[in-house]
Amino acid sequence: MSVLETIRVALTSILSNLLRSTLTMLGIIIGVAAVITMVALGSGAQRAIDEQIDSLGARLLSVFPGQSMFRGVASANRVSLTVDDYEALVRDSRFLSAVVPEITSGSQIKYGNKNIYQSVTGTTPNYLGVNGRDLLVGSMFTEADVTARRRVAVLGYSVPDSLGIQPASLIGQTIAIRRVNFEIIGVFDEVGSSWGPSVDDAIFVPWSTAQLRLFGSDRLRGLSAQVAADVPLEVGMVDIERVLRREHKIRPGRDNDFMIMNRRQFLDMAQASTEIFAYLLASIAGVSLLVGGIGIMNIMLVSVTERTREIGVRKALGATRGNIMTQFVIEALTIGALGGLLGIGLGSAGAWALSTFVGWNVFISPDAVALAVIFSVGVGLVFGIWPARRAAILDPIEALRHD
Repeated sequence: MSVLETIRVALTSILSNLLRSTLTMLGIIIGVAAVITMVALGSGAQRAIDEQIDSLGARLLSVFPGQSMFRGVASANRVSLTVDDYEALVRDSRFLSAVVPEITSGSQIKYGNKNIYQSVTGTTPNYLGVNGRDLLVGSMFTEADVTARRRVAVLGYSVPDSLGIQPASLIGQTIAIRRVNFEIIGVFDEVGSSWGPSVDDAIFVPWSTAQLRLFGSDRLRGLSAQVAADVPLEVGMVDIERVLRREHKIRPGRDNDFMIMNRRQFLDMAQASTEIFAYLLASIAGVSLLVGGIGIMNIMLVSVTERTREIGVRKALGATRGNIMTQFVIEALTIGALGGLLGIGLGSAGAWALSTFVGWNVFISPDAVALAVIFSVGVGLVFGIWPARRAAILDPIEALRHD
């Protein structure tokens, strides 16, 4: 019997027991669908993190206040970053291309008859470029606004929605922050989820205005420092450390009372955690594939028992052990492959539904699809060999006597 004839007989056998074959495929279908969906979620999350890394850039450092330390022991005194530290970095640093201060506090916001409580951040005009942000409408305040301490504000993407007003309608309007009137000159485009508090909910004003008209304090929540091109990040860190240790009068041998962090490290850690979580979920879903493979083996063993007489007749007519084994292996492979293809379709539909209706980031990787096909076919092959071998070694005389 030719290979094509063997394949035809195998497919005919599957079609003649279509319901049973479909039920056998369910384990494979569910397993592959679960793997595709879970990997799509993990890949989507990784791509979102990659986009955040690209938007932040690889040359951005964050500086935060810490505790006063001596020989590794924290004292009770909290140390603050101040406007003087910002000005010292701008004046004395050698390897920083930009420094952005942030004076931040929660504030009561009033617009017309509406009141909301939002974070207000005083910063500089270069906040826009250093942090890779874009404006949805309007413009950013300027250095002239900082020097003149003008009462102008740029809203985060979500603030107009909180006020129930379209962004474009807010330009030129007046908003009260802590009972001080500010002119709205722009609205930032959406950033979405990122490390730390959401900046979409914040309001941004010139730092000099925030310091003297709103908060009455020179303390900074933190600093963002952009390292100059072609300068290693480590050199930028040392540069910041040199200036701030001098400003804080920290003696040699004592620990820093501030923290310097690389934002990319946070996102890389998040990416690694997301990847581990995605593969963990995919591994759990892979158990369904194992169950599906056991189902294929069981149904093929039943099929061998039911078709013992048929196997005897075929052997009596000249079919070799190889022909019989090939037939049953092809049946198992076909069930596995069809289950894998249907699972890919179901998993893709599930990923699309999560993206469309839940808003999660998903990405169906071609590698994941190829791996799912290989795995489902492999499951069919591995779990189909034993039943196929049992069919191949049947004695034709005993098989013909079988009822």
